[in-house]
Amino acid sequence: MTKSLEEVNQSVATEHKKTGFRKILAFLGPAYLVSVGYMDPGNWATDIAGGSQFGYTLVWVLLMSNLMALLLQSLSARLGIVTQRDLAQASRETYSKFINYILYFLAEIAIAACDLAEVLGMAIGINLLFDIPLIEAVIITVLDTFILLFLINKGIRKMEAFIIALVAIIGFSFIFEMIFAEPEMHKVFAGLIPSIPNSAALYIAIGIIGATVMPHNLYLHSSLVQTRKFDRTPAGIKQALKYNFIDSTIALNLAFFVNAAILILAAATFHKNGMFEVAEIQDAHKFLEPMLGTKWAPVLFAVALIAAGQSSTVTGTLAGQIVMEGYLHLRIQPWVRRIITRLIAIVPAVIVILIYGESVTGKLLILSQVILSLQLGFAIIPLIHFVSDKSKMNGFHISKTTQVVSWIIAAIIVSLNAKLVYDEINSWLESSNHPILLWLTVVPLAFGFLALLLYIIAKPFIAKAKDKMINHSPHHLKLQFSPRESKSIQNIAVSVDFSKADEAALNKAFELGGIDTQYTLIHIVETVGALIYGVNVHDHETTIDEKLLLEYKQMLSEKGFKIETQLGFGKPNKVIPKIINEGNFDILVMGTHGHTGLKDILFGTTVDKLRHKISIPLLIVKCAEL
Repeated sequence: MTKSLEEVNQSVATEHKKTGFRKILAFLGPAYLVSVGYMDPGNWATDIAGGSQFGYTLVWVLLMSNLMALLLQSLSARLGIVTQRDLAQASRETYSKFINYILYFLAEIAIAACDLAEVLGMAIGINLLFDIPLIEAVIITVLDTFILLFLINKGIRKMEAFIIALVAIIGFSFIFEMIFAEPEMHKVFAGLIPSIPNSAALYIAIGIIGATVMPHNLYLHSSLVQTRKFDRTPAGIKQALKYNFIDSTIALNLAFFVNAAILILAAATFHKNGMFEVAEIQDAHKFLEPMLGTKWAPVLFAVALIAAGQSSTVTGTLAGQIVMEGYLHLRIQPWVRRIITRLIAIVPAVIVILIYGESVTGKLLILSQVILSLQLGFAIIPLIHFVSDKSKMNGFHISKTTQVVSWIIAAIIVSLNAKLVYDEINSWLESSNHPILLWLTVVPLAFGFLALLLYIIAKPFIAKAKDKMINHSPHHLKLQFSPRESKSIQNIAVSVDFSKADEAALNKAFELGGIDTQYTLIHIVETVGALIYGVNVHDHETTIDEKLLLEYKQMLSEKGFKIETQLGFGKPNKVIPKIINEGNFDILVMGTHGHTGLKDILFGTTVDKLRHKISIPLLIVKCAEL
């Protein structure tokens, strides 16, 4: 079974920590790595723009985003703790290969957009603190690859300590910034009342949501919680869920404080003085000293910016590794993965800065956050499906109330994004000299993504409805056989797939054998999860198949037959020969009309491969057409 972030999976022991505080401390850490994504340089740009243009008005958006983030991150942690799968692995088990490729591509776009923000943020911080030209500062950011490699080799706890230290630097910097800025607290509290003044505020609000609730963090959290080794009993899992929720609550509230501090700083400093157009981080830095009357304000601002960029770039790399390994089952060297991710972000940043100058970095940062927001639905919706699934979650699925709240959050995010996309496409069509090109390219692409979104929403519901409609019950099999007292064949293997073909196979098997013959019913689970994880798979289809196989055994045993069952996992033409050759069977009986996977075995060259791999006779029984 391939583990998520295998080099650090279950590397932190928690079982020996008996006392309450030490036990909690053992679990604290993953959410801090996640939280840095909520205070990365992309947040700074949207928060500064929101604060300078609209004062304290959008504080409520930060609070709402933080509450959304807390719920979604707790769902992500729940998925990882209970199923021992990250979000990418769970998607790979659920959706088709084609859909997974698209979801992987979208996740990579989100990570690249996030990395673009981190590259620009760190580069701006270096430029402001050390007066190094922005282009050179962008290139310097490649060097943080080696910091990540050093940290991952030292273990996850060392990495967590490094990130927490950077978060502390950011937090203390903004405590002092708040002291310098002296915000009007009554206006801060008034900003908690929801309002959107105009369409520009909606664009900033969506950017804030995109900067706060990040899709790659959902992949990251579901993997990082698996670094803790704990008792896998129901009580142990319940305890792990509780402690990880505490971890998430503390870490994300710290992130909310930082984001709110940036927006409040912009409102108290720029908006208050009529400077409504400050959207660039460089401008914010330049005006802080004269407006706040201390040279430490811009210094702390730049230091915090570098800390934010460095911390979030470490976690962005881990998210990239998780997404690639989870969706593609492809593992490459971490340093190669890091360089690729960083170059994808650096190249467009360098090109845009060279063409348009340093003044557009703020717009680039906000655009990167809007792109992140547009990807959110494609991560949130599968996550909600997975943690709502009783069979996947083994009894730890979320309650109906939590499901309703989660779907409302998903609906809000998707609706805001749909509104943004619609408005943007409309403005492009109105201002374009060649609208026909947009109608032929951008519009179909938008409808394509809408169709994909509707598909990933509907697919699990349709799959559940099909499960209910398909009558798998063995009690409806028409078993027309005359059992005889004794036969020379003593041990018969029968391949079953819970279709009409089972009638023909079982009837022929009982005709060949007798009431004293031993029968072994073999069924192969062929899901993507079974192919990857083998006997360790815990997907919905496996649960159903196990239940049906036991129903077959019970029903046939009641009729007086000696029945054993065996469940296999993977490709039938490989697994069935292994089961047969390791057992003591006289003959294998198979029906011809099963689901697609079994049909593939029984026709053409596949059946020849199967016949040559087993050491006993193979009897193919053709049933009547369905």
